[in-house]
Amino acid sequence: MSRLLEDRIALVTGGAQGLGAAICERLAREGCHVVVADVNEPGARQTAESIAAQTDRRTLAVVMDVTDEAQVEAGVQKAVETFGRLDIAVSNAGILIAEAIWDFPAEKWRAVMNVNLFGYFLLAKHAARVMIPQKSGVIIQINSKSGKKGSYKNSAYAASKFGGIGLTQSIALDLAEYGIRVNAICPGNLLDSPLWVNSLYKQYARKWGITEEEVRQKYIDQVPMKRGCTYDDVTNVLVFLASDQASYMTGQAINVTGGQEMR
Repeated sequence: MSRLLEDRIALVTGGAQGLGAAICERLAREGCHVVVADVNEPGARQTAESIAAQTDRRTLAVVMDVTDEAQVEAGVQKAVETFGRLDIAVSNAGILIAEAIWDFPAEKWRAVMNVNLFGYFLLAKHAARVMIPQKSGVIIQINSKSGKKGSYKNSAYAASKFGGIGLTQSIALDLAEYGIRVNAICPGNLLDSPLWVNSLYKQYARKWGITEEEVRQKYIDQVPMKRGCTYDDVTNVLVFLASDQASYMTGQAINVTGGQEMR
C-alpha cells in the first residue's frame, strides 16, 4: 500500500506526548522520517525510539523550547544535518492557561502568547530559511476552534490562536512564490486526550459542582456530531495538507470540530 509522504522529512514541535506524539507516529506511518522536538528531552527520546522500533522510518529527538530562538534554529539545523532537508514543519507545541481577564496575571498571559504564537513564528522563520532554497515545503500550525471564536475566561489562548491564523495567512503570502504552503488546523475539544482526562474534567467538575461524566456530556452536547475530536480526526487532515493532494491549498485554517465551528 502506497504511503502519501514517502521519505519526506518532518519536524514536529511538542512531539513528546499527546497530540504531538500522535502526529509524529502518523507521519512515520505515512512514510516520513520524523524529528521529535520538545522541551521534554526524555519524552522526545522515548517517542522517537518507539516510532523507530515500530516502523521502518528513521527518527531524531531534539531539545526545543519554542520560545528560545537559538534552540529552534539549532533544532532545525540538526534536522537538516541529519536528513539533508526539511519538507514538513508542524507547529504543535502549545499551552493553555485560563483566567478571567480581571484576574489574569500578566506573566501567565504573556507565557501563553510566547509559546503559542511567538513559538510558531520562530519555527516558521527557521523552517522557511531551509525550505526557500529547496523551492518546496509545508508548514502546518495546530491551531484551535478558539482561533475562530472567543473563549470564555480564556483570553490569552484565544488571542494566541486568532493571531496564529493571521500569521498563517501572512506567512502563506510570503512563501507562495517559493512553492511553500502554509496552513492551520483548528481542532475541537480532544475529550479523550491526557489534558482532559488528567486535568480539565476534574477542574471543571469542581468549578461547576457536577461530576466528571457530566462535564464530558456537557461538551459533547455542544457538538452537532455528538462526539469529541480524536487524534485520528486531526492527523487525517494533517496528512492531507502535508501531501501533494493539497498542492493548491495555502493560507487556510481548516476546522475539525464536528460542526461546532463552521467559519
